[in-house]
Amino acid sequence: MKITRATAYAIYAMVHIAQEKSETAVTSHQIAQAHDIPERFLLKVLRPLVGAGLLHSVKGPRGGYRLARPASQITLLEIVEAVEGPLRGQTVFLGRGTEPLEKKLAQAFQAAADEARRKLHQLKLSHLL
Repeated sequence: MKITRATAYAIYAMVHIAQEKSETAVTSHQIAQAHDIPERFLLKVLRPLVGAGLLHSVKGPRGGYRLARPASQITLLEIVEAVEGPLRGQTVFLGRGTEPLEKKLAQAFQAAADEARRKLHQLKLSHLL
């Protein structure tokens, strides 16, 4: 499993927003400045988090982003999959998939992906605060 820069930024943003104690929305500019993230790229990262129902986007002069649910109800798996798509045990070998070695390797990589999904599902955003 490889964590992309987009996923890392998504996690930083979610933690930053979760740490905000007031009811005011956190702007993308605040997040970008606090974590040295290019704001234009951050906006592209925040969009799927809103689409996945993890964040609310607030429009207007006091606009920004707020968690859609309490941090204790948001898993790291949800954040990762919102940005990267479903985690799978991807293997690319010779592409035939018929050889016993390839089948065994595919099973091993799928088992590893399943374990990663399980661990990420157990880790709540609130654990990162």
